[in-house]
Amino acid sequence: MKNLAIALLLLFGTGIATKAQDAVKKDSAVKDNPNAPEIVFESELHDYGTIKNGADGSCEFKFKNTGKEPLVISNARGSCGCTVPTWPKEPIMKGQSAVIKVHYDTKRTGAFTKTVTIESNAKSNPKIITIKGVVEAPDENADQTMPLKKSQDGATPLAK
Repeated sequence: MKNLAIALLLLFGTGIATKAQDAVKKDSAVKDNPNAPEIVFESELHDYGTIKNGADGSCEFKFKNTGKEPLVISNARGSCGCTVPTWPKEPIMKGQSAVIKVHYDTKRTGAFTKTVTIESNAKSNPKIITIKGVVEAPDENADQTMPLKKSQDGATPLAK
């Protein structure tokens, strides 16, 4: 029984090592390819500055494929659930530009720095873009009362 366990462990370990080597070979094949696509952003940082709680947390990162082969983005993921990216699903041909949209949940008060990791067939894979800013605390003095309906003559307020 002990020999069986050792044999399975060796077999499992060999499988993991083989997969790791395959991943390294694939990654170096892209980096060694002089025609491989390359993703180049106009800016890799979007600074919201100070924004109001509940404000529009959307921004765009414009990029260009400066390589000679089509760029395919396979995934883009935010560093947390409050950061949601949307990316082009179709290949971006050489010389073409496209946009990755990022939405941040601005109902979270305080300073933030979040990243989006972009996985693609580009030489620089993965690529990381960053958003940052400060969300102000909600205004607690704002009038939270329900508006009253007016009567048809417009003079007498009616309760809803």
